[in-house]
Amino acid sequence: MSSALVLTGLLLHAVSGIPGWVFRGYRDGGQRLSVWLAGAGSVLGIIGCLAALWHPPPSGPFLRIDGLAVVFLLPVFLIPALGAIYGTAYWRQNDHPGNGCRLRLFFGLMTAAMGGVTVACHAMVFLVAWEIMALSGFFLITTEDEDRVARAAGLLYLIVTHIGTLCLFAWFALFHLLTGSFALEPIADGIASPAMLTVLFWLAVVAFGCKAGIMPLHIWLPGAHATAPSHVSALMSGVLIKIGVYGLVRALSWLPGVPPLWWAGVLLALGAVSGVVGVVLALGQHDLKRLLAYHSIENIGIIVMGLGIAVAGRTLHQPVLLVLGLAGALLHVWNHALFKALLFLSAGSAIHATHTREIDRLGGLARAMPWTAFSFALGAVAICGLPPLNGFVSEWLVYLGAFHALGIGQAKSWVVAALAAPILALIGGLAVACFVKAFGVVFLGEGRSPEVCGAREAGLLMVGPMLVLVFFCVLIGVAPIVVVPVLDAGIRAWALGEPELVSLSSLARLGWISLGALALLALCGLLGAGLYRRIRCGGVVRSVTWDCGYAAPTSRMQYTASSFAQILGSVFAWVQRSQWRKPGTMPVFPDKTRFRGHILDVVLDTTVKPAFRSAVRFLSSLRFLQAGNIHAYLFYIVAFLIVLLLWKGAA
Repeated sequence: MSSALVLTGLLLHAVSGIPGWVFRGYRDGGQRLSVWLAGAGSVLGIIGCLAALWHPPPSGPFLRIDGLAVVFLLPVFLIPALGAIYGTAYWRQNDHPGNGCRLRLFFGLMTAAMGGVTVACHAMVFLVAWEIMALSGFFLITTEDEDRVARAAGLLYLIVTHIGTLCLFAWFALFHLLTGSFALEPIADGIASPAMLTVLFWLAVVAFGCKAGIMPLHIWLPGAHATAPSHVSALMSGVLIKIGVYGLVRALSWLPGVPPLWWAGVLLALGAVSGVVGVVLALGQHDLKRLLAYHSIENIGIIVMGLGIAVAGRTLHQPVLLVLGLAGALLHVWNHALFKALLFLSAGSAIHATHTREIDRLGGLARAMPWTAFSFALGAVAICGLPPLNGFVSEWLVYLGAFHALGIGQAKSWVVAALAAPILALIGGLAVACFVKAFGVVFLGEGRSPEVCGAREAGLLMVGPMLVLVFFCVLIGVAPIVVVPVLDAGIRAWALGEPELVSLSSLARLGWISLGALALLALCGLLGAGLYRRIRCGGVVRSVTWDCGYAAPTSRMQYTASSFAQILGSVFAWVQRSQWRKPGTMPVFPDKTRFRGHILDVVLDTTVKPAFRSAVRFLSSLRFLQAGNIHAYLFYIVAFLIVLLLWKGAA
């Protein structure tokens, strides 16, 4: 029964975009019907997932819904439904007649394909769903295909995702060579050599790392998230990149035996690099959506670090380490889906009202858009891993795993703690600085451009989905015990054959987290009530703030995104490669001038693009070989045959 509900939910999502094409003459009607189909599919899918937890359905020849699949299926059903509702106001068919139908069609297809990847237990089903997901993502990124930047972002995404797909083909080919079957089950012990397992490990890291956005395979992600419509960005950041995480987690569960400890070291190192470099690059961004995109790379790094701790626990035969690391990774998959979707929808609301993504052209939006500002602030607190919200719980589990490694008594386990704990602390501190900048410059102070003056709060169709995500962020932060059954089921599905696993609730003392969260909420409530009472009673005197000697301060005298992050940016200048356009020598009576800066991507702009430009120059220099002369071509053939004959004779 649960399998039928899940498959029906995925089918409804797959066909949810069709009414827009059929009822083109009734644009709003087709749009509403699409939302109803997506909503019904999500409700059925979530019910099916919860039913599968209590009564796991038997695996079929092509589909399997176990505890690990359920962990990833729940955000697959939740986020797209909220995004579809949000999109009815953000991307109305009447306002976008040229691409509105196409967007909803591929929005539904991507959702169904992501679910298909999650439940597939046959290589052919997995690959077909994976390719539909990849192509749907391309068409969603290039929704505004008249924009050159969107086309470039879509092309880069297509190239990177198909590099991952080629590695995936190689992975399944080797899997079939070892097992003689395309049924996705754990490989039996003793049939794969250590060298073969190493090849399978690296293929999985590259194939799924391209989709997840693990650095340095992240190069497609910032541009794609920035150019896509905001509810598409929420879907891609909240769910799509997690399918890459799912593939990596599932592939590691299929590999036999005890993994070598250096696998855990590789995952911890990749996670640490992704986390630190991602948040450092986010600090320097001027585009609000690119800032959020780089934070997706950061949070993927945290997830991969948790997975590395779990692999270390499996290697060292430490079930506690395995449970804490994997629980932190899986819960952060949920938490990141919730608060990153919330942040993208909140940013989309601000962008929809002001028609700009430039942080330095915004400001003062909290007065005109209080619900949007509240949602963004709460998402910012959650993504920084601060209590009493959900981001704190998952990062706390990863911290516990790192600290537990100290008490194992094995020299190798110290590497886990020495790498994971300080890196997590550094990531958290930098994330706080980045979101203080983002919220302060965008929502506080005075408006910096005429666009801000006409901003109005979004309607219920846009605010409603944001408040639903707010509710779940608070729920998991205050009562994390509610997610323990799902996490335990996912851990058991991944760690088949392991010794008796300890329950997560007995390790993490989640009850104390709830008490602390409730106490903190009560304290904030008391402080807020006291401040409100003081304001109402006239205890606050209004006056002009200190203006540094300027009699008439303007909005241009506020901190900008660049000036706020300048000190931290200088500390990490080795990562934040900057390009500045500074004004030249100023005359006595200068005209208007501009000071602009651009943060280069440490991989794409400083490595990949220069390498491709050098390759183009080199290959262009060889064009003389293709002169259109038939005699020259015959000479090439004869020369090549002579070389082959000489090589064969020498052998």
